[in-house]
Amino acid sequence: MKHRPALVAIDLGAESCRVSLLRWNGDQPRITMVRRLANAPRQTESGLFWDLPAICREVDAALRECATLARGGIDAIGVTGWAVDYVRLGRDGTPLGLPHCYRDPRNSVAMDAVHAMLPAADLYATAGVQIQPLNTIYQLYADKLSGAGISTPWVNLPEYILHRLGAPRIAEYTNATHAGLIDPAARNWNDELFSALGLDRTAAPEIVSSGTVLGPLCEDWRRLPAFAATQLIAPACHDTASAIAGIAAPDAEDWAYISSGTWSLAGMLLPASVRTAKAGALGFTNLGAAGGGILFHRGLPGMWLLRQCLEAWAPQRAWNVTELIAAAERAAVPEGLLDLDDPALALPGNMPARINQQRRRMALAPLPEHSGAAPEFVCLIFHSLAARYSSVFRSVRTLTRRDPRRICIVGGGSRNEYLNRLTREATGLPVQRCSVESTTLGNFAIQWARLDQSRDGVATSSIAQRAAQLNDAAQEI
Repeated sequence: MKHRPALVAIDLGAESCRVSLLRWNGDQPRITMVRRLANAPRQTESGLFWDLPAICREVDAALRECATLARGGIDAIGVTGWAVDYVRLGRDGTPLGLPHCYRDPRNSVAMDAVHAMLPAADLYATAGVQIQPLNTIYQLYADKLSGAGISTPWVNLPEYILHRLGAPRIAEYTNATHAGLIDPAARNWNDELFSALGLDRTAAPEIVSSGTVLGPLCEDWRRLPAFAATQLIAPACHDTASAIAGIAAPDAEDWAYISSGTWSLAGMLLPASVRTAKAGALGFTNLGAAGGGILFHRGLPGMWLLRQCLEAWAPQRAWNVTELIAAAERAAVPEGLLDLDDPALALPGNMPARINQQRRRMALAPLPEHSGAAPEFVCLIFHSLAARYSSVFRSVRTLTRRDPRRICIVGGGSRNEYLNRLTREATGLPVQRCSVESTTLGNFAIQWARLDQSRDGVATSSIAQRAAQLNDAAQEI
């Protein structure tokens, strides 16, 4: 490893955004979380939107703090975030409005319209992406249905932050794959899909690989001494791809993963996509991985269910998360499990009532919706997640003919020892608890690997080597 760079990792999360700084004490990495911002969409009369100006203000404030802390200079900045959402840009590169949130109900209407022209099975066979209304393909079509200018340039949110800092308008490949508009063989936009839907291909950004150097910061930022020579790098801009890159395990043959956050993503890292009709029917997706390969996994609502329940009980102020999980572990297991594929569970608002609506449809007794029954709700959620993980990994074995020997869990849910135990019991596989901030570690590892070589692109082995060293510093975050 040629040198020890000072790096900044910006991670846009659907519930919280974080900015972290990597520095060195000799050969020992030191990672500091400089700023964390709670994040949530805002409901307006026009739809559900992200407060992009607030996110940008916090990112700016965090970068100024990083410049103060890293007096020796910062080598590079990388940005990750959730996929699918985007912002339309005017001629001067500024947003024309707030970006829609992927949970906006408009997407379901657009999805039905798209499938009337392009059947879901055909779309899956083409792009290999799980059919969900949140995918960018349906959001772009929702713009068309609303009369929005389909020829207006757009860029996904992580890449927008890079663009705002001085980078050209690009789409990093791992993030672009979630659009449902990619040709996996060409690793580029699928012109036929754009044409079939009447979408403007020229409005889409140019696709680049993970680890691409995008140039220096804009002049305003370069006035700060710490940023005088800083480069902007597209890591794996899709937060899940960076999170899996943060797992210090280069041999993907023997491990599966669960990215346990707002969403739970359970699957394996594969050398090529699996786009069979059976994989599509089972809801698996094929997304780009850092350094090449495919993240083959099934998405489920994860900690989203817990957070939405807590929000419903918040006025009663009865529980904190740690106490609630401990009480759930002591609770009796409710009869029956949740159908986590129920679209109603992906929507915001009054989650206890949504859960009970499903239980009534399944002829199961509803749980009391007040906070006194919170442990029973959480027990039900965790048992349902563990059982669903087990069924997902059984499907992975059938579809890929691979037999994982352990499960690496990243993200906030990795700290949940109760859910980890249930997962181990349900799957019969040992569970390896990885970093809560694996997305940040993967972001740093990709930037570092790219700075250590002159050619474009980064190899998986090079990323894993650096992730292993950075994991030792993860406890500081």
